Amino acid sequence: MADKYLLEPDVEFINQIQGLGGDTLKKCFQCATCSVACPISPETKPFPRKEMIAASWGLKDRLVGNADIWLCHNCGDCTALCPRGAKPGDVLGAVRSYAIEEYATPQWLAKMVNDPKMLPVLFLIPVAIFLVLGLFLKAVGVNWLNFSPVGEEIVHSKFFHTWLVDLIFVPTSIWVVAIFALGLQRFMKDIHENALLEGKTDKETIEGLGFLAALGRVIPTILKHKKFSECGENEARATSHMMVFYSFLGLFIVTNCFFFSLYVLQAHGPYPQMCAVKWLANVSGIALVIGSCLMIKDRLSKTDEVSTYKDWYLLFIVLGVGLTGMLTEMTRLGELAGLSYFIYFVHLVFVFNLFVFLPFSKLAHLVYRTVAMTYVEYAGRK
Repeated sequence: MADKYLLEPDVEFINQIQGLGGDTLKKCFQCATCSVACPISPETKPFPRKEMIAASWGLKDRLVGNADIWLCHNCGDCTALCPRGAKPGDVLGAVRSYAIEEYATPQWLAKMVNDPKMLPVLFLIPVAIFLVLGLFLKAVGVNWLNFSPVGEEIVHSKFFHTWLVDLIFVPTSIWVVAIFALGLQRFMKDIHENALLEGKTDKETIEGLGFLAALGRVIPTILKHKKFSECGENEARATSHMMVFYSFLGLFIVTNCFFFSLYVLQAHGPYPQMCAVKWLANVSGIALVIGSCLMIKDRLSKTDEVSTYKDWYLLFIVLGVGLTGMLTEMTRLGELAGLSYFIYFVHLVFVFNLFVFLPFSKLAHLVYRTVAMTYVEYAGRK
């Protein structure tokens, strides 16, 4: 006798997926063209047909806690070839947006980050934090908001003291890691249970060393953006995505180098323009601006694909970080002190929004997709 399962459709979940960009969901008539067309779908239990079925039935538990929704890189091949215009790529994108909010803690903050009406509040939060901490430092004798005298080199760390910046961004880093740790704990539990249920793996538990070994095998694929190059419709998108990805990687290295230089070597900035680390910072900054502009251009040109507030919020923040960072340096070199200090403050606000709200924004896919790809490698699916 065949096994019996009790299906519990969640109508509200269906409505939310449609509201997040999957409004074409109900056009699907299960022809499986999407799974055949997808160049990166696994040979066993391929997507996205089964995900379209689960979404149509409102099977939230079988869909949100499913590693396969993260294997999709939204290349657009399935959407272009769908005979019904169901746009499976957009539906999976909507499911991923829902999953990010579902695994994020606290939920109220996740909802606030993804609510366009709350955008002004998101920018006012870092402004208030900077001012409150700045006043606290002033009370204990640490000067801040000091302009360099006319004719002297502009030093941003005197305007906004290094202690003030680090008092905010060091705890921020810990906050982001903690939020992701809580979400990933639930995420890995769910994807493993779903994999066992659907016969995608025969491993009863996730072994730490085996999972780390799988991560080591997946990282080269991510660094090469191999999956993007296998897609057809949006193959060109790999270039802009790679520029932004490597610019963030470069800026991460730069930040850590300057942190080490400041607190270990006691070498304070500004650093010479011919410094190798400064070169890496400039190249990464330029790549970030160009890459994000190309992403915006690509998204505007794809009129057949759904763009939601989550997409534009991330692009706006990424471009803002790159532009304000480069303009801060350019105005400093141009000796435009007042303008440089102002842009530097705006840059810090953009950086705050990028990193503090990272676990709740679309950028969280960097973490969830990496974990999902690693799990599939660990499970042995091809």
